[in-house]
Parts: sequence; structure tokens; C-alpha cells
Amino acid sequence: MRALVVYESMYGNTHAVAVNIAAGLSARHDVTLVPVTRATPELIATAGLLVIGGPTHLHGMSTPTSRRWAADTARKQGSPLTMDPDADGPGVRGWLEGAASLGAQNILAVAFDTRLGGAPLFTGRASRGISKLLAGHGCRMFADPESFLVTKGDTLRDGEADRARVWGAMIGAAASDLYAPTAA
Repeated sequence: MRALVVYESMYGNTHAVAVNIAAGLSARHDVTLVPVTRATPELIATAGLLVIGGPTHLHGMSTPTSRRWAADTARKQGSPLTMDPDADGPGVRGWLEGAASLGAQNILAVAFDTRLGGAPLFTGRASRGISKLLAGHGCRMFADPESFLVTKGDTLRDGEADRARVWGAMIGAAASDLYAPTAA
């Protein structure tokens, strides 16, 4: 099965998580990894599994305003933040809201995000909004959304990259099981 991993990343954390998820998936699937700016209808049409993720901004998915604030913060004098090379363009929310139906082919899908550690009640989770939009497009959500944690200094917490690789492998196995032929 072809898997398509699509990510939105402002400072590189979600990008790093997506790379590791793709590595985990690659044990069982042919994987394509792209930023949301390069997620074309043609790539989606060839995928049997979509894995979509983005950063958590203001308790949910990013908006054009929150993306602009993130870019402004990185540009401030003395800021330790660096913009991801693919940060320009639309975020996952805009991409999904403007996309044609994704589920016409019964595509399996799962969502992930990056966020600060703590109770989701206080930090929010972009992955829940991503899941809702994917389900609204007719995608078959087969696993709960997952969060990967960043520090207040905006770096991935220790162990999160490895956890993303393991999660990717688990998602890959679950997707394979859902499409395994059954004996008659």
C-alpha cells in the first residue's frame, strides 16, 4: 500500500516527526513524504493511507494569523528559532478546507501533531481538528490522533523522534492488517 505523509511545520519539529513516522511506515509501505505545499491531488489519488500532521497553535490547528505570528517570532532580533524551509504557503487547515473529497477511494487516514507537554485541555491538540476534517472528507479514520511533544524552547523532547518512528511502524502494521486478504 502507498502511504502519503503530509506535514505542516513552522520551526522544523513537525517536519522531524513526519520524517520519523515515514521511516517507521517504510518497513511495510511505499512512503512519500511531502510538506503540505506539495501535497497534490495526484499524490493523494495514489495513496491508500494518509498520515497528516501539523503544529498546535492557540489550542488547535494553525491559522494564517498564527502562522504569521510564528514567522514574526522567528524573525525577531536574537530569536533562537529558525523557520522550516517549507513553512511558506498554506497550513494543513487551509489545505484540507480547500481540498476536494479525499475519501472517495476509502482512504485510510490518521492525524498527528506537535504540541507543548501537559494536559491537552490546557495545550490543545491540532490532531483532533485534522482528524475531523479528514473524516469530513470521507477518509476512514482507523487510529486515534497522536501528539508528539516539544519543549518550551521549541525543540522536540528527548525520545519523541524515536517514539514517532515506533508509532509510524504501528500505524503501518495496523493499516496492513486492515487490508490483509481474508480466507474464504
